[in-house]
Amino acid sequence: MVSSLFSSERELLDEAAGVLEERFGSLDWVGPERPFDRTRYYEREMGWPLVRRFMSFETLTPPDRLVEIKLQTNEVEEQFRQGPNRRVNIDPGYIALERLVLATGKNYVHRIYLGRGIYADLTLVYERGGFRPLPWTYPDYADPDVIGEFNDLRKGYLEQLRRKGLTA
Repeated sequence: MVSSLFSSERELLDEAAGVLEERFGSLDWVGPERPFDRTRYYEREMGWPLVRRFMSFETLTPPDRLVEIKLQTNEVEEQFRQGPNRRVNIDPGYIALERLVLATGKNYVHRIYLGRGIYADLTLVYERGGFRPLPWTYPDYADPDVIGEFNDLRKGYLEQLRRKGLTA
């Protein structure tokens, strides 16, 4: 499982990550803090400036748990809510050898409904030796540095699969 967390409160990223570790197991990678500044969509609710961290979890999680995971991350967001406003946004997803998929509660033409108000967002596809953005990929996920990190995570995922004898 991979996840993105963003907030206007830097210390909240670590606190929320700790809660996620309690629910999903140990983190095996935490990316650098990055400005979340490609959109101001969340400013009214969460304040400004926003900072983001990407992270991944050590335990391999089957894709069919994506709905359950998104509902759990929504609970964590609620745990940190202040009045009507979220203080942290958590976007879970998974890396497969051929794609990066995020879970979202927002419908759009390219998103597939999974159930219980959750959609799968095909965010990146793996081809010609690396992840590639799609026309609808969020600009921050299309950033070359972020794609490089997801390529590295994919390599680690592939190695985990090989150690478990799940791929050649």
